Amino acid sequence: MVCVTVVDMWFDPKCPWAWNASRWLLEVERVRPVEARFHVMSLWLLNKDREHLEDWYRTWLSDTLGPVRVLVAAEQKYGPAVLRDLYTEMGNRIHHDRTPIGPQLYGAALSSLDLAADLAEAATSDAHDEALLASHHAGLDPVGEDLGTPAIHIGQSAFFGPVVTPVPRGEAAGRLFDGMLLMVQTPGFYELKRGNRTSPKVD
Repeated sequence: MVCVTVVDMWFDPKCPWAWNASRWLLEVERVRPVEARFHVMSLWLLNKDREHLEDWYRTWLSDTLGPVRVLVAAEQKYGPAVLRDLYTEMGNRIHHDRTPIGPQLYGAALSSLDLAADLAEAATSDAHDEALLASHHAGLDPVGEDLGTPAIHIGQSAFFGPVVTPVPRGEAAGRLFDGMLLMVQTPGFYELKRGNRTSPKVD
């Protein structure tokens, strides 16, 4: 009997690094006994009380709350499993089609999965913010230091990353997972980092 490793990932749908990490995890599922489960966090929530944000980043964050609200509303109505496909539908539109974030994007993503159209209204409502906050903290509090997304939990290990571009495919995706698993299971291991990061190539 093959033992399946459950990997929980927290994402904000606008973040290109989270998008790449999520596509990598889906690739890992093809080559390793892994089950990826997706959860929502919010870069807007993470940064709302920070005083020293660069102007470009504050502008970039301005439309990020709506999509996570719609995702959480869908999760509340249909259960957590809906996030995998709804994230994919939103993410493809955001990162590949360059659809502006707003009602048209929400409506198209929901329609593609035959989900209730009125879930789009959650984007401008605080009705699900308590559930969003709970999901946000469940993902990020164990990571610490307000590190953001992608945030991944494997068993009792929680960490930020991987930050990767382009997305590894096939066995390359599996090898990255194998190495990451070895690192996070090493007591006292905290950080491995490379500077001079290039711009993300979304996949």
